[in-house]
Amino acid sequence: MNTLKLDLGADGVAIITINLPDRPVNVFTSAFVNDLQAAVEEVLTNVAIRGAVLTSGKSGFIAGADLKDLVDAFDQGIDAVQASHRFDRENAVMRRIETGGKPFVAALNGLALGGGLELALACHRRLLVNDPKAIVGLPEVTVGLLPAGGGTQRLPRLIGIEKALPLLIEGNTLKPAQALQLGIVDELVDVTGLLEQARRWVLDNPEASQPWDVKGYRIPGGAGCLAAHATRSFQFGTTLAKAAGAQNYPARLAILSAVFEGTQLPMDKALAVEAKYFGTLLANPVARNLMRTMFINKGAADKLVRRPVGPAKSTVHKLGVVGAGMMGAGIAYVSAAAGVQVMLLDTNADAAARGKDYSRRILDKAIERGTQTRDKADAILALIEPCSDYAAFDGCDLVIEAVFENREVKASVIGKTEAVLAPDAVFASNTSTLPITGLAECSKRPDHFIGLHFFSPVERMPLVEVIVGKKTSEQTIARALDFVGQLRKTPILVNDSPGFYTSRIFSTYTDEGMAMLAEGVNPALIENAARLASAATSPLAVTDEVSLDLQKSVIDQAHKDGLEEKFLRLHARPVVELMNFLGRLGRKSGGGFYEFPQGGKKHLWQGLAEHFPLAPQQPDVETVKDRLLYIQALETARCVEEGVLNDAADADLGSILGLGFPSWTGGTLSLIDTLGAQAFVTRCDELADAFGERFRPSVWLRARAERGERFHPRNDAA
Repeated sequence: MNTLKLDLGADGVAIITINLPDRPVNVFTSAFVNDLQAAVEEVLTNVAIRGAVLTSGKSGFIAGADLKDLVDAFDQGIDAVQASHRFDRENAVMRRIETGGKPFVAALNGLALGGGLELALACHRRLLVNDPKAIVGLPEVTVGLLPAGGGTQRLPRLIGIEKALPLLIEGNTLKPAQALQLGIVDELVDVTGLLEQARRWVLDNPEASQPWDVKGYRIPGGAGCLAAHATRSFQFGTTLAKAAGAQNYPARLAILSAVFEGTQLPMDKALAVEAKYFGTLLANPVARNLMRTMFINKGAADKLVRRPVGPAKSTVHKLGVVGAGMMGAGIAYVSAAAGVQVMLLDTNADAAARGKDYSRRILDKAIERGTQTRDKADAILALIEPCSDYAAFDGCDLVIEAVFENREVKASVIGKTEAVLAPDAVFASNTSTLPITGLAECSKRPDHFIGLHFFSPVERMPLVEVIVGKKTSEQTIARALDFVGQLRKTPILVNDSPGFYTSRIFSTYTDEGMAMLAEGVNPALIENAARLASAATSPLAVTDEVSLDLQKSVIDQAHKDGLEEKFLRLHARPVVELMNFLGRLGRKSGGGFYEFPQGGKKHLWQGLAEHFPLAPQQPDVETVKDRLLYIQALETARCVEEGVLNDAADADLGSILGLGFPSWTGGTLSLIDTLGAQAFVTRCDELADAFGERFRPSVWLRARAERGERFHPRNDAA
């Protein structure tokens, strides 16, 4: 057996140690299931074996299923019926553990997630090491699935439906103390005594069985419509699931249904119910999209898959940040939190000190919540040194400018910074719109010049867009990516272009919202359609947050630079100009498209009706949703065509993590692949005929559609 080892002690207790070769963590694979099945049968049929302990040879127990296998299954055309049988063998092994007549103990020496916890739930006793890293949970809902190894049935039977549902529907993980309090594990033990205590329990409980397999067992709190919690758990739960976008994320309703139906049946029939609902989810592109983008591709990006292989690994020890506003202060905070010394520079000492106060406020709130200690907070603050003299950048490995979006201002910063930088230091611009190649013309070392576009608020947004100029060297790219990895953020790599990738796509979204407003579309319809599509923020609301004077500045700069018409945002410019004329610049001015009453809830400004009268005939909500989603996907395809993007995974990650594009789509290019390129092109033509040539697909995209080409490769191997 290659994935596990069975050691039989003199006391008759078998220790089954799971340790998949060539894997950083244990996961369910076909080979592992074969070996586990053989080991379980050996335990149950060998009269010399009194019971078994399941544990791991790695730092964690089992992390669940291999998501790549599940994505491949979808790409191979699995249907709902076939998908419902995907884990038949795993479930059969777990039922053998439960009903075989000998005691099994799960000795969890680290995290147990998904199928790992489900295997533990099938054992008769669960011991967990008392280590904060030893988390447990059933997070399948976060990848558009439900637990398919009995999780929707055993967990409610163990702790009751009302306690189990939040864990299943939200996919939250639990620390050891929480798992013990809920009754998911039976004991917390020190790692040194884990196996001995597990052995002792096996010997002391030779007749162990699962309570739900004993005649007359009742689920704690009851099951079905007559349970006291039924209204709270199922009726209210269904309402919440629908409010959270159940039409886009079907896993929550599937979990509710599986729990409601299954908990009223014997275990074997209950598992069949669970399998049925799992099959509908695995055969749904939503699960494939979430798994591929948010876990497989994000994991690869976090491991710096785009990093050039030649340059040596680098670490930033001293960072310079120019501009102590919200963006610069945020960059300073996340860098100091990663252990980097930061020189935070602004025009005067007071402004720089206010920038450091941004970090102090974040840390004070963390201390209040109990997620940070004062000692650690003080250590982070000590790494940020406010300054107003560029000489402070002497010895910096990297300097990031985060000043106003003005070419002349940035040019001045570049010159002053380079005067004190070491020859091999990297200069990065946090610009969100100005081309990196153009800014690099102000540099004496354009090969050491790169774009690092952070997103606001920096401490919460996980994405960094790394922008490569025409003269940026591979060494500089590698060092920039190493720094992003040092901050534990997710990088995407894009080539230089006006607006790069994310700002370019973002503007299509906000501009389409403003264009519809100018056409007389009800602003509430615009905003609610975005919410129904599960966008992170609606277009008018997010424009208020970034401010309309900034939008005007960006548009004016594009005209000043003589950019192509497609970059001039002509269909949105009249709305931007009017809102600036009215002084309604967004949240920072007290109001924009929305009102921001002090102490009250923001709401759409009633004055919009005066300046943008409603059209007598309003579009249906699906048309509004299509306009908001398709224009972003179409612009992403244009970025691929123009060479701004080299990899579809970067496009999808950037759209979701940076812009809040609905994650159920998998991202902008996954949306096109999911719909089918031909269907996407056809719908874009319809939108172009109705609303403008900005929706018209290019000859390049039409040719791809005719050839049936996808942006993401598909594993069709049987």
